[in-house]
Amino acid sequence: MFSKSPKPISISLSPNTERDDTLLALKLIFCPWKWKQGKAIGKLENEFKKYFNVKYAVSFNSGRSSFFAILKSLNLPKDSEVLLQAFTCNAVPNPVLWAGFTPVYVDCDENDFNIDLEDLKQKISPNSKAVVVQHTFGLPAFAKASAGKPANTNEILEICREHNLILIEDCAHSLGAEFDGQKVGAFGKAAFFSFSRDKVISSIYGGMATTNDDALAKKIRQFQTESGYPSAYWVFQQLLHPVLLNFVILPIYKFFDLGKMFLIFSQIFHILSKAVHWKEKRGERPDYFPKALPNALAVLALNQFKKLDKFYNHRRKISEIYYNELKGTKFQVFEELSPPHLDSLGSKHSYLRFTVKHKDAHKIIRESWDKENILIGDWYTSPIAPFDTQLDKVKYELGSCPTAEKLSEVTLNLPTHINISEKDLKRITDFLRKWK
Repeated sequence: MFSKSPKPISISLSPNTERDDTLLALKLIFCPWKWKQGKAIGKLENEFKKYFNVKYAVSFNSGRSSFFAILKSLNLPKDSEVLLQAFTCNAVPNPVLWAGFTPVYVDCDENDFNIDLEDLKQKISPNSKAVVVQHTFGLPAFAKASAGKPANTNEILEICREHNLILIEDCAHSLGAEFDGQKVGAFGKAAFFSFSRDKVISSIYGGMATTNDDALAKKIRQFQTESGYPSAYWVFQQLLHPVLLNFVILPIYKFFDLGKMFLIFSQIFHILSKAVHWKEKRGERPDYFPKALPNALAVLALNQFKKLDKFYNHRRKISEIYYNELKGTKFQVFEELSPPHLDSLGSKHSYLRFTVKHKDAHKIIRESWDKENILIGDWYTSPIAPFDTQLDKVKYELGSCPTAEKLSEVTLNLPTHINISEKDLKRITDFLRKWK
C-alpha cells in the first residue's frame, strides 16, 4: 500500500494550476463574503468581451450551464433537432436534452477529430435548427473545412446559411485558438467556453456564453439572473480542490495506493466534487446546473486569464516536442496537428492536449496509470464520454457515427499543461516507446 512510485503526472485532476493559483484559492477559502457576489464577475466578462471583440459575455458556473442558457434563450420550437458531433463529452448533448430538444449526432473526421461536413449535410432535416461546432482538443474546425478554398471561405458558415441553421461554437477546448486571424468563438450566433479543471484556463468549474446578438444577449443575461448562484458549500468545494490536490493528494500519490484512496475518500464524502455527476451519465441534470458564476471562481479565472499567452507558448512547445519524438514510432501522429502545418494554414491551435493513435490505446492508458503513475488522457474512450455514460440515455445510437466509435478505441491524448516539464515529457515518451 505504501510502496513508492514515481512522481505523478496528472492530465485532469487539477493540472493547470500554479502555486499562485493555489495560494489564491486558499486565501479565498477564508473570505466567504467574497464567494458569491463581487466585482470579479463583471471584470471577467469585460475581459472576455475585449479579448474576443464581441458585444456580450455572460458568465456561468460551467460550460454546460452556458450552453444550456444559450439554448433556452433561442426560443426554438419544441420538436427542434440540434446537430452536434460524436467523439465528445456528455456535457454537450445533455444541455440539449435538458432544454427539451433532440440531439442528432454527426460523425467526425478521423484525422482532425472535428465534425465531418458530408455527414452533417446528410443528417440535416426539416427539424434541424442549430449545429454545434466543437473545436476538438483546440483545433479550429474551420481550418480543415476551408482547406483548398479561397481566402476567408468558411464552409461551415456556408452550410448554416444554406439550411438556415444557427451556428453555436463549442469552445470548451479552444480558448485562444484562431482561424483566418479571428478568434474562434466569434464566428457563430453564440459560443460557450469552459473553465473546468482540465481546460485552457481553470477555475475548477466555470464557463462563459458570448454573442453579438442584442436580443439573444438580453435573454441570456435574464437567464443568468434567474439561475442564481450555487450554494456556499459548492463554492467551498471548488476552492478546496486546488488546495487539496496540490498540497496533499498529488504529493502523496508517490505512495501510490494511499494517494488513490485519499482522492476516492474525498469524492465519496463530498469533500471534493467530481468533474461529472452520476446524473449526467444518465442524461439527467444535477441541481447545481445551471447557475451563475460565483465571484470567488471569477477571481481564479481572472488570475489564469492573464497567463493565457504563457500557457499557449508552453503548450505549443510541448506539442512540437511530442510530434518530433513520436514521429516514426508505432504511434500515429497527425501532420494536421503539428505546429508547422497549422502555422502554414494561418490557424492557431490551443494545444489543449496532444492526441495520437495506437491500436492498444486503452491498454496503454491503464498501464501508464497502474505502473508509471502517469495519467494519460482518455478523451474519448467512448463516442460520448465518460466511458460509463449510458449512451441510450443521451440518445446516441451505436453505429450512427462509425468513425467516432473507431477513434474511441484507438486514441489517447498526452498532457501539455503548464506543469508538464521537459523531464516529465521524456518520462512519458520513454514509456510510450516501449509499445510495439
